[in-house]
Amino acid sequence: MNIAFKTDIGRVRAVNEDSVLVRHDVGGYALAIVADGMGGHQAGDLASQMAIDMIREELRPIHTGMSKEQCKQAIQAAIENANRDIFEFASNREEYHGMGTTVVAVAASGDYAVIGHVGDSRAYKINSESMEQLTEDHSLVNELVKSGQITREEASHHPRRNVVTRALGTEPTIKVDVLELNWQQGDMLLLCSDGLSSLVRSDVIFDIVLADSGLEDKVERLVGEALAAGGDDNISVILIANDTRKQDRDEMG
Repeated sequence: MNIAFKTDIGRVRAVNEDSVLVRHDVGGYALAIVADGMGGHQAGDLASQMAIDMIREELRPIHTGMSKEQCKQAIQAAIENANRDIFEFASNREEYHGMGTTVVAVAASGDYAVIGHVGDSRAYKINSESMEQLTEDHSLVNELVKSGQITREEASHHPRRNVVTRALGTEPTIKVDVLELNWQQGDMLLLCSDGLSSLVRSDVIFDIVLADSGLEDKVERLVGEALAAGGDDNISVILIANDTRKQDRDEMG
């Protein structure tokens, strides 16, 4: 598995409330997580980092000898437990009341990937034929689009496009969307916060990801496009290629 990632504070925010994690080998899986925090008094960056740390620790025992269903259950439980712990932490500290974070987490083997998510951070599957959004945003504008009140185009610049309807840490329990997909050599998974997806058109993302360049260059260009479009939010990108070329990076961001 070849993986590259980048997180950037953007041009407007005072703090980067996004957190990312990449691990190339967790029991044979590649593990990647993006969390986009929210809340005043630097609570957002704390919430996203807590989510990353807790989910990573909970998923330490996973391995490719388990079934897909067991992997799905492990990811669901890890996110649910992180939600519970963040909620309890915030409930006991007045300055952190209301803090929360989105999360999209992927455990990928050479044959399949399992994805768990809450909020509006996204996962896409990309290959030479298509770019498919795998996750459904838990957001106000997505609800408005589904109900026909606004169009998809209007959603991209709606003044409340950053409002999420589901997040880790804001309620004692949470519903986690978990899915699995088969993928093969040449396929790529893109994980990102809405600092990318709300500012850069899908066709531009698709062209950059398919460009004849290394993964590091692709993530740099994706972040650069979001910055050029205004950079009004933190931007985080993880790109995972299902191939056997040399791994680009093997650290946490």
